[in-house]
Amino acid sequence: MRFHVEPRDVPAPAAARRLGLTVEEFDQVSERLYSRGFPRPDPDTNRFDLDAIDQWRRLRNGPLFGLSQPQAAKDAGAVVRARVEKMRRGAG
Repeated sequence: MRFHVEPRDVPAPAAARRLGLTVEEFDQVSERLYSRGFPRPDPDTNRFDLDAIDQWRRLRNGPLFGLSQPQAAKDAGAVVRARVEKMRRGAG
């Protein structure tokens, strides 16, 4: 019995198609996409994870899908300084 396997990890042309782009268009905007958190290809296979691409696309419009971006970690030093300043204002 043979089973049809839909690969989740795909080469750049398929990742580009997932975004509605040609390979050339994808190459032109890929660095900007990566800077916005677009999933990079696997370092060994150089393949893109379609599920990760779909999740990234959903997160761009997170509220429409009931999703939100993960919060960035806060700078502990800034948090401590703000708390100390708040305490000083409250004590003075």
